[in-house]
Amino acid sequence: MIRKNPSGHLPEIHESAYVDQTAIICGKVIIRENVFVGPYAVIRADEVDEEGNMDPIIIGANSNIQDGVVIHSKAGGAVNIGEHTSIAHRSIVHGPCTVGDRVFIGFNSVLFNCTIGDGCVVRYNSVVDGCKLPPDFYVPSTIRIGPGTDLDQIPRVSVQASEFSESVARTNIELVKGYKRLQNEF
Repeated sequence: MIRKNPSGHLPEIHESAYVDQTAIICGKVIIRENVFVGPYAVIRADEVDEEGNMDPIIIGANSNIQDGVVIHSKAGGAVNIGEHTSIAHRSIVHGPCTVGDRVFIGFNSVLFNCTIGDGCVVRYNSVVDGCKLPPDFYVPSTIRIGPGTDLDQIPRVSVQASEFSESVARTNIELVKGYKRLQNEF
């Protein structure tokens, strides 16, 4: 469902993107080329700051927002998802938040008030809250990263983890093409 927010903003969705009919895209959302938005995802840009303003939620080209993902922002803060990035099933991205290019966010992970650098991998059930994660960091499953975390203890992304992230992004670009072909058959 594509709908306005209370401020009157409508989503801007590139014609090459695929948004599942069960997804909800609301308000000041910009979805770029070849993006896949899966079933029951919610991308909602509707809160304003104290002056009544809001920044958009932007989903970069060739990225995928998988089943049940929620993307929202507190008080109109910006959310930027980079290109060729995968946000896996049931993850929450709550702005203000910036996620770089070629990033993989694993199942059920939570991002809030943070920056995730290019090429990072955040595995399933992890939390990144209130900090900046430099490029190419690997957050193992079930780990919480916050302002006091010693990043020297966090490993770098391995070749295997990087290849896995790239394969997920490629697979979802193919899904966009396949679902766009099927779109007129229903």
